Amino acid sequence: MKRYEKFVLEAEKGITFEVSEGTSGELIVRALNIATANVSTENYANPPILEGYKHICGEWNNGFVIERSSDGSQFVWIPVGSLDANGTLDGENFSEKFGRRNHRNVKLSSYSYNEPLNGELLEQFESVKKYGGFYISRYNISEGSAGKPRSIRGMMPWTNINFYEAKKIAATIERKETVKSHLVFGAEYDSVLEWIIKTEVKTLTEIVEDSTEWGNYWNTKNSTREIVKTGSREEWCVNNIYDIAGNVNEWTQEQNKSFYRIIRGGYSYSTGFDYPVAYRYYDDPREGHSRTGFRAALYIK
Repeated sequence: MKRYEKFVLEAEKGITFEVSEGTSGELIVRALNIATANVSTENYANPPILEGYKHICGEWNNGFVIERSSDGSQFVWIPVGSLDANGTLDGENFSEKFGRRNHRNVKLSSYSYNEPLNGELLEQFESVKKYGGFYISRYNISEGSAGKPRSIRGMMPWTNINFYEAKKIAATIERKETVKSHLVFGAEYDSVLEWIIKTEVKTLTEIVEDSTEWGNYWNTKNSTREIVKTGSREEWCVNNIYDIAGNVNEWTQEQNKSFYRIIRGGYSYSTGFDYPVAYRYYDDPREGHSRTGFRAALYIK
């Protein structure tokens, strides 16, 4: 077969291309209509109740919570379709409802803070377009009997765990053909923050900046300087999600350069004044810390 130096794609006005890597090493090129490429379904206002789960509280716009019958693990619906199209999946074009946000004026690129749109993230992107949102664990993941992970209230967060272990364990929470779990991506984390902003529970300034009421708020509330049981502080609850900006830091699958992984959230020993919830920092994925835990999200086929 003849080898070419360039591969050129041409399209009529109104058509764009989305290029990504497949799960089997292939390169996927999708032709998308610009007018509909970023339109999420209206299903976000009607969250799916998964098999083996029941709805226990909340509405789609203020924290729709489902609970797994087998162990009581709880997850909260994030209505991505209701968000503004100001997120990014490629680090350049901020035109997605589902995606990372540059709240702290960092460089989201293919080299610095990056998150390739392939594998599980690509599957989640397609799922969000279909269902209008996704589920995230209501609590930091804790360790149950026989080392089983769960998202329930009143347990100590699972810490002293490195990125690779957190990713592996998060994937065991749900392993059905139609529902699978994974360690939270940066695009999911920032979609949660954007939803908090959208519902006006906290403003952009309060979530992002150092010298704001958000920072002072967490400075006061974290005065105990200790990690506590999941869901034990009502003041750390936003839209039925607990500890999103307090208790322990959280591993995400976002990367810095090619090796380091991004940690989000807020550790109880730090304050929002120093490290607000939108802050990104990176760590060696091989290292585990007493202050770092994780959260999981669900992919619906």
